[in-house]
Amino acid sequence: MTNPSAPHGPSDDHDPRGTSAAGSAGDAGSDLSVAEIEAVIDRILAKDAAASRAVREEARLDADDPQSGAGVSHPIIGRAQALSPLDSGHSSFDGDQAELAERNALRRTASLSTELEDVTEVEYRQLRLERVVLAGLWSEGTMADAENSLRELAALAETAGSEVLDGLVQRRAKPDPATYLGQGKAQELKDIVQATGADTVIIDGDLAPSQRRTLEEVVKVKVIDRTALILDIFAQHAQSREGRAQVELAQMEYLLPRLRGWGESMSRQAGGRVGTAGGGIGSRGPGETKMELDRRKIRTRMAKLRREIAAMKPARETKRANRKRNAVPSVAIAGYTNAGKSSLLNRLTDAGVLVENALFATLDPTVRKTETADGLGYTLVDTVGFVRSLPTQLVEAFRSTLEEVADSDLILHIVDASHPDPEGQIAAVRSVFAEVGALKIAEIIVLNKADIADPFVVERLRQREPRTVVVSARTGQGIDDLLAAISEAIPRPGVALTLLIPYDRGDVLNRLHRSDAEIISVEHGEEGTVAKVMVREDLASEVEPFVQHE
Repeated sequence: MTNPSAPHGPSDDHDPRGTSAAGSAGDAGSDLSVAEIEAVIDRILAKDAAASRAVREEARLDADDPQSGAGVSHPIIGRAQALSPLDSGHSSFDGDQAELAERNALRRTASLSTELEDVTEVEYRQLRLERVVLAGLWSEGTMADAENSLRELAALAETAGSEVLDGLVQRRAKPDPATYLGQGKAQELKDIVQATGADTVIIDGDLAPSQRRTLEEVVKVKVIDRTALILDIFAQHAQSREGRAQVELAQMEYLLPRLRGWGESMSRQAGGRVGTAGGGIGSRGPGETKMELDRRKIRTRMAKLRREIAAMKPARETKRANRKRNAVPSVAIAGYTNAGKSSLLNRLTDAGVLVENALFATLDPTVRKTETADGLGYTLVDTVGFVRSLPTQLVEAFRSTLEEVADSDLILHIVDASHPDPEGQIAAVRSVFAEVGALKIAEIIVLNKADIADPFVVERLRQREPRTVVVSARTGQGIDDLLAAISEAIPRPGVALTLLIPYDRGDVLNRLHRSDAEIISVEHGEEGTVAKVMVREDLASEVEPFVQHE
């Protein structure tokens, strides 16, 4: 018996060409030093990189050519640019992040099969990753803009719990009214789905109900659009009672015109005689289809949700009215999703809000009270993040939450300075500001993630925007400058008074030390305490008896 592990000796039936090639390689290797061999390898790798760049440049030139651009599709490769390149973005100000640990405890996995082979898989099937293919249109702007949009869609898909297998951008002037992509590209997308084994196609745009139905008939898998994907993420991450009701209302508004029926869903209620399967007198006639019943149920549920949200609104308005009555300035933290709003709130107030490198990680607004360096109090409100083409259903459903931005005294507009297209983020956020009536409110552009941003991009943004502050919520860079900018921008008490407060009226002096007054100087005399203060109008009427007129 031959030992397979024993070394093989020379054989007479070996291929002489192989021996010659081996001998040549050995001879060549003996003539070259290690440095020369490494230089040859480097030249080969450099040629491969240059060839790859040439192919990419040729594809880009073809795409820019209007004569050859129609119908050209380009694969999207690379990390979703809306996500941070850092593995960990937490700082010591973020707290224990117990909510994040709870969320990560139920992470989906790609290892489970789509077919149920074992009964023990039943309790784990909810954790299975969906395998998706992305598709988008390049109808305006540059190819880089189209790629950024699709990479952002990839980040949304990953946040929703899916595995992105492939993505294509098609050069097309306008969407096809039947299949959105056109019949030929729809067939090509079908081939990609079959080759990759995907079970879902996500379109980077809004699909009409007929387009979605026709495209599903072609690709033979589930098709969803960008709006449905964002709504699904909101449904997963909403925590508060009001947030869940708002998301459900938005989903119902999206679902209502997209109901479809198969088989019995299109059948009608049957009339009949008393005593039979029919309903008897009063139930005869064409009847009502299952789809019509579903629509009626959805409308009833939507009406109930609107009443619940309206009932929750007074509580929020009461809290807001209390802040206004006490003249507490409100500072709203708004911006693009994953720009670092929650991280900045934690850095400024130690709020311990969930921080995750994902899109729409936090949805519920958080309000924290803090003070300036000279003791003037104000509130910081963390709001829901925005995104390009934010669904109108979400803007309407979250209007009560977005009113926190419209009713604030100052907006901290957080921008991810490390993103490839920060100007596009600013434009997308300001479009939502316009929808909620917040364009006239004072705004400070906060360029976050300065520790990983390109200095030239930061300087470009500072030249474009009149009021900017460069910070890093992770490292603490620029936080002092931001606090100084907030202190200068928030409304301050505008009534200057000189008060003579008797020593037996310590309650008045204590009132002046609250957050709605600013003490300039305090002197103790024979008759009492002389205080020069800046107060608001309502407090000025309270301390009128103690005003010292010169």
